[in-house]
Amino acid sequence: MPNALRRAIDRRRLKDPAFAFLFEPPPDTAVISLDCETTGLDRKRAELLSIAAIRIDGGRIRTSERLDLLVRPEGRLRPDNVAFHWLRPMDVAAGLPVDEALDQLLHFIGSRPLVGYYLEFDVAIINRLIGPRLGIRLPNRVIDVSGLYYDLTLPTTKDGYVDLSFEGMRRGLGLPQRPRHTAFGDALLGAMMYVKLAGMPKPKRRWW
Repeated sequence: MPNALRRAIDRRRLKDPAFAFLFEPPPDTAVISLDCETTGLDRKRAELLSIAAIRIDGGRIRTSERLDLLVRPEGRLRPDNVAFHWLRPMDVAAGLPVDEALDQLLHFIGSRPLVGYYLEFDVAIINRLIGPRLGIRLPNRVIDVSGLYYDLTLPTTKDGYVDLSFEGMRRGLGLPQRPRHTAFGDALLGAMMYVKLAGMPKPKRRWW
């Protein structure tokens, strides 16, 4: 389904007119780097644990204009997952209810494009959670840094292989190491990747 048609259908399905701003033209030139930490990788069951969003405007990462939220899950955290997302039960116990956290996120991002690393998963989780209450999916344009990196890197490779792991991309772009597996740390590194990629000239394809 074409994006314009899908947006039109979703706009008509919106249950709460207070969120109609999501379908308006972006209010400025900023994009938002987004990352979420969840209880697992099952899109149908994973719960949100933390959300981070950082404003990028004019090639500058505005870390002072950010959202960094803990979310209180309904279920218990599995001990074997704590080492992955670094969040203990006592950490998220003081977090926001999921609907309140998502409302803050939606007002922060507005209708601006979203930037991140493999955002398909994050967006799918958010869509699953806002769907029953608002009747819509996120209408925001999504820019995945892995796709940008692939398009810019593939023409210069000799064997057609591009390392699209987060760490591989960080090394390939010459970016400093940052704390990983926190929503803010990953959103910040994703923002750094986007700014670096957006400023790179499009390479000429090699023919051999």
